Amino acid sequence: MEDPVSAVVRDPIPLAARPGRRPPVAGAASLALRPLIDSQRRTARVIAVFPSAVYLELRGAAEPRVVALVASDAVRLPNAVVVVAASRERPFQAVREGLEAHVGDGRIELEGMQVRVRRWWDPSPSLGTLSPGALARGIRALESALDTAGGVTGCGLAGHPDPLLLAGHCAAGELADAVEAAERIVGLGPGLTPSGDDILAGLLVSLRLVGGAVRQGGTAVWLASWLGAAVTADANTRTTALAATLLHCAAAGQAGAEVAGVLRAVAGHESPVPAAHRLLAVGHTSGADLAWGVLAGCRATLALANASARDRRVTA
Repeated sequence: MEDPVSAVVRDPIPLAARPGRRPPVAGAASLALRPLIDSQRRTARVIAVFPSAVYLELRGAAEPRVVALVASDAVRLPNAVVVVAASRERPFQAVREGLEAHVGDGRIELEGMQVRVRRWWDPSPSLGTLSPGALARGIRALESALDTAGGVTGCGLAGHPDPLLLAGHCAAGELADAVEAAERIVGLGPGLTPSGDDILAGLLVSLRLVGGAVRQGGTAVWLASWLGAAVTADANTRTTALAATLLHCAAAGQAGAEVAGVLRAVAGHESPVPAAHRLLAVGHTSGADLAWGVLAGCRATLALANASARDRRVTA
């Protein structure tokens, strides 16, 4: 199946260059970034540079506070602007960490590079409507696909008790206990996106999106709203800037392309094995961490939907 985001940015539109400057590169931006990109120019700083991605942090901005500029073949985070260049073309070779940048007026400008946003992509995948039975089949298909693709044994918090406690409290609809377990893993782990945050992101986005798709899923959406509010309240002081932004995105039901793929697989719209492979290939442990959280969120949504259905039958 063709990746819709790749299709969006395949054919660049010729853009007029400013005098004395390189012509802008065309980009496709996540709708999560539209309020930032369509507003007046704001100052940002380059906080990390990789061959396939550059991360910019805006000063004094509301979330999403970090913008990812990514190559067309890179991981598509929900806060990403995808440029029309593959990693092998080294689109970010002139960018250095610590440089000043500007975001707004429809473009992103930094030394050695300009990106003009011409198109938009939606980070909230459409899952349609699911029955609890269809969700149960989708979960089993994803579990099997993840096992085929290598499993989630590489999860960065393997052996830590709190992810399991969190999953159990979510499945039981125990908000206060879920919040306590979640707050213990915010920022837990090394790297730009610690394992605890990746697990939470996968959990939150699946609770919200799958809960919104499945019949009797209102409790899961309610749980996503309150749990998301709790973990994002002080995320900016407890984890990295990028991880905090991704938690805010997940709480709003915004997923990266790889997570969206497995959610669509659960809903029966994509083949689960390729989707599982793409997700597990993300980062060192991020893919496995996200997959763990997605599965926990899907299982909790199913448990809560079944409980709601039983309650309705009892009171009918």
